[in-house]
Amino acid sequence: MLSHRRPEMGTLLARSLALLALLCLLFPCNGKLSTKFYAKSCPGVATIVRSAMAQAVAKEPRMGASVIRLFFHDCFVNGCDASILLDDTPTFTGEKNAGANSNSVRGYEVIDAIKTQVEAACKGIVSCADIVALASRDAVNLLGGPTWNVQLGRKDSRTASQSAANANLPGPGSSAASLVSAFVAKGLSARDMTALSGAHTVGRARCLFFRSRIYTEPNINATFAAARQQTCPQTGGDGNLAPFDDQTPDAFDNAYFRNLMAQRGLLHSDQELFNGGPMDAQVRKYSGNAGMFATDFAKAMVKMGGLMPAAATPTEVRLNCRKVN
Repeated sequence: MLSHRRPEMGTLLARSLALLALLCLLFPCNGKLSTKFYAKSCPGVATIVRSAMAQAVAKEPRMGASVIRLFFHDCFVNGCDASILLDDTPTFTGEKNAGANSNSVRGYEVIDAIKTQVEAACKGIVSCADIVALASRDAVNLLGGPTWNVQLGRKDSRTASQSAANANLPGPGSSAASLVSAFVAKGLSARDMTALSGAHTVGRARCLFFRSRIYTEPNINATFAAARQQTCPQTGGDGNLAPFDDQTPDAFDNAYFRNLMAQRGLLHSDQELFNGGPMDAQVRKYSGNAGMFATDFAKAMVKMGGLMPAAATPTEVRLNCRKVN
């Protein structure tokens, strides 16, 4: 009897292996990221994201900087897993109200809108984490910066950690040494950190975060400090905004590094990159070589985008980026 069943079992095994091979073609099984991850399952995802980001940036150029920051604040807390997108509930505390995120991180609605379009095209296939990674690349490029091939295949975490966000995200008062150590802890070099800090060539900061610098620090251009004081009083006006780069505030270029050399860094942590320390030489190189900065920035974004949650983290592809399925 058993001998008659063996061919049947062999056929079933062959079919199972063939099915597994097909699934691995559609959804790579080795857990590694790939630029071709959605080539079969959702080939139009990059076009959808790019179109939506083009509309968002055309409507409000600052949104490009906000989405770049959203990606950074996601990846730096337990990996690029879209944990930052989860809303708080009566029984769950997420990362949105962590110190560095509350009343500061923006762009959630843009990601929601992109997710809705992607779900309409490919239901339940593309993770929110991958949408954020694609959107941040497009934000940089739409503002005049470089582009790169985005590695894809991330999953969305079913958890988040406000305490991890508070512990892992560098603050505006960070020293050069603490910035380097925070990035090295994530497998990113001092050069990666300096390049990624160049994202402050676009975007705005709240008065609350640069008040101390413009009123008390000696290593600041006096004309620049006086200009910033016009909209950031010593008391009140915490939410008043100022551009990181007041030369070309919505252009992704290397002006940020030229500003640092002129002691026109907006945050304490910005000016720390050019303050007689080990990053001075790299800042000088980037200020005089926009191509080098663009190349290094793209490489560092890919590297940061490879930060993954711990293996035991429960993950899924969320249908709604704000809540678990």
